[in-house]
Parts: sequence; C-alpha cells; structure tokens
Amino acid sequence: MKRYIALLRGINISGKNKIAMADLKKGFEGLSFQDVKTYLNSGNVIFSEEERDTGMMAERIGKMIKERFGLDIPVFVTERETLRDILDHAPAWWGNGKKEIYDNLIFILPPTTFFEVYERIGEPKEGLEKIMNYRDVIFWSFDLKHYQKTNWWPRTASPDIGMKLTIRTANTVRKIITI
Repeated sequence: MKRYIALLRGINISGKNKIAMADLKKGFEGLSFQDVKTYLNSGNVIFSEEERDTGMMAERIGKMIKERFGLDIPVFVTERETLRDILDHAPAWWGNGKKEIYDNLIFILPPTTFFEVYERIGEPKEGLEKIMNYRDVIFWSFDLKHYQKTNWWPRTASPDIGMKLTIRTANTVRKIITI
C-alpha cells in the first residue's frame, strides 16, 4: 500500500464548511482507506491505499463529503512520495524560516493548469512576492508586512480562480509528509 495525502479546499475557515476531523476520518475509513490520520483542522488527511489513480480517489472523497456532510468541497490527492519530490525541488528562497516571509505551496486542482492560474493572476509583485511552478504546485513566498500590496494575495482567494486552488504553508506541508 502507498501513502497518500488528501487536501480539502476551504473547510473550517471562518466558521464555514464545518467538518469535525473525527467525522472526516470516519468518512475516509468508510471508503476503505487504511491508517487514516488528520492534521490540523483544515482538511489535511493522510491515508494508505492500493489504488493508484489520485483523480479517482479525489472523486470518491468528494462524493463522500457531499453525501455525508452536504458540502461540495474540491479535493486534491497526491502520493506522499510525489509531495516529497516536490519539496526536494523547492527553490532556495522558499521555506527557509525567515520570519518576515510567508511561504505557501499552492496546489492546483485538476484539470486547471499553471498557465491558467498565471493568466488569471499575473506576475508576482517584484520585491514583495515570488513564485515558481513545479509539477502541479506553485511555490509562493511573500513579504508578510506588505501582503496586501502583493498581486497574488487577493487573487488566490477570488472566486474565479480560488476554487481551483488549495493552499498550505511550508510548515504544514513538511509536517504532513512525515505522518
């Protein structure tokens, strides 16, 4: 069995799309996933499975969430080893622990592509933020003091593109690959 990570977009944020992690874990176990664990209260689920089609897993999980919780939640699924490879290809400026810089990993939900995201959001604001695409993610770092002046901050949350992305901090991503 391989280890997988499911990232649910937009749950338990500002009192919206509430799902208790214990109930979510039971839902995953009901799909016959093994060794299910959750991390934080924001929809990070780690599990084992023999199936290798992450797209099919994401569909099954999305359907379960709709049926069990009544929510339409976009789901991103990746193999843990794929996420390790992504982190191995992080740019030197990303996730290096500088307190004034906020480091995120943007997961692009299929079938959306990096080029579609970039076309909608545009260039990062020079001197305030940096991006780099690798596989189906975007490394994104920005100056924490000036986040409101960045180009990507408001646009990653806009309805036209925000539903096609799910974002995690560098620390969260590093933690979930160890679970």
